[in-house]
Amino acid sequence: MAKKDLGKDKFGVQRVMRRKDYLGDCLGQFSLNAISGLVGQLTYFYTDKVGVAAGAVATAFLVVRIIDAFTDVIMGNIVDHTLIKGERYRPWLLRMVIPTALMIILLFTVPSGAPSGVQIAYMFITNFLLSAVIYTVICVPYSALTVVRTASQEERSRMGTWRAAAGYISGMVIVVAIIPITNMLGGDQRAWIIFGSVLGILAAVLLFITWKTSRETNPADAVQEAQQDEEAVPMKEAVGFLFRNKYWVLALIMGVCANVVYGLSNSSGTYYAKWIYGDDNLMGIMGAVGMIPTLLGFLTVGLFIKFLGVTKTLRATFAIGAASQLVRLINPYHFGFNLLMGCFSTFANIPMMCVLGVLTAMAIDYNEYQFGKRMVAVSQSASSFAGKIGNGLGTSLIGWSLALASYDAGAAVLTEATKQAIFTFNIYAPALMFIIMLVCSMKFDLEAKLPGIQKEIAQRKAKGSAKA
Repeated sequence: MAKKDLGKDKFGVQRVMRRKDYLGDCLGQFSLNAISGLVGQLTYFYTDKVGVAAGAVATAFLVVRIIDAFTDVIMGNIVDHTLIKGERYRPWLLRMVIPTALMIILLFTVPSGAPSGVQIAYMFITNFLLSAVIYTVICVPYSALTVVRTASQEERSRMGTWRAAAGYISGMVIVVAIIPITNMLGGDQRAWIIFGSVLGILAAVLLFITWKTSRETNPADAVQEAQQDEEAVPMKEAVGFLFRNKYWVLALIMGVCANVVYGLSNSSGTYYAKWIYGDDNLMGIMGAVGMIPTLLGFLTVGLFIKFLGVTKTLRATFAIGAASQLVRLINPYHFGFNLLMGCFSTFANIPMMCVLGVLTAMAIDYNEYQFGKRMVAVSQSASSFAGKIGNGLGTSLIGWSLALASYDAGAAVLTEATKQAIFTFNIYAPALMFIIMLVCSMKFDLEAKLPGIQKEIAQRKAKGSAKA
């Protein structure tokens, strides 16, 4: 039976995605955010459950992220040079199913009675393998699927929204559940191992479903053909092209900042609840309430983008995010007031998490326009790079702030230094990130130019075909 024609989008590009396609595709983001969400909780786990010094935790995370920063572009280059049974991207997801489950479980099995040096080494190795290797091998080809699955900007935006929704659900499950459930299980390291094991197996299963249900292209599109015919660009040359593409750089900066905000929101609230509000079990309420702006964001982001476009939507929400964080300084101790302002901040970050892949897809078209090369996987490595660096910076910021404040997890009273450290990574840093993103979004003017650019690219190809 012939499949129903889904019609064309407002730019005249054929639609190829159905609801089941979006659902299967987005489950991979649930798995990725399960990894990043758990990594975001590790500072609290290491300092308050295992007993590792906050400064050592922050430094270990920083070293991992510095090394990790190079793996995304390297993996992108590997993917662009590799063709596995006619596919470049999808096979990598299957290869990482079992390693994902194993490494998430191993993340929490730090030898509690070992010397601190052994513990730090174990932390470093497990974080490196999970983030720099497994996360990268999944995220780079998974991000590239956005480009080769459909040529429609409308469908790419919708894919981004579904992915971001699945990712936020994953993150919010961790934020809402991890403290109450681990406390219910005894609150010790064993409880965290049990929680990590369940989530690790779930992440692996969902990643397998994404592999099973995804496709690299629709036969009616020329995307796959163009990608296969394009000569692979050497890594050094490809990196040079990317950093000469100002739109790719702007998308990367905004992606990093958005993930710093996301990482901090997942990691820092536990300290705020424990020390400013006096009860870390309030994290359950904070996470549950946080689901409201999250759902509203995903329900309305499509409408915002439809009427305002991608960049104008980002500018408006970045301004909301910066204002909501700065207003918290009026009374940073009031639970209800800060909970409300936090809802605005959560809502403000959702559009950027939805459209980062769309921004880099625009930059890929600009690559072809400016340099004659698409470089899909290397360009889309910006998504995984931004995710890991952003979350890593957020996690490290928490550790460094606490270390500078001489944080003592067992202290009877809150010191002024610790209070200011908590305000730094809960209020000041997110506000700064929103301001930086607002400035970058004002400079990102590619969306309006894109139809003309795509038309010129098509004309170049037509001339090339005619000559051939």
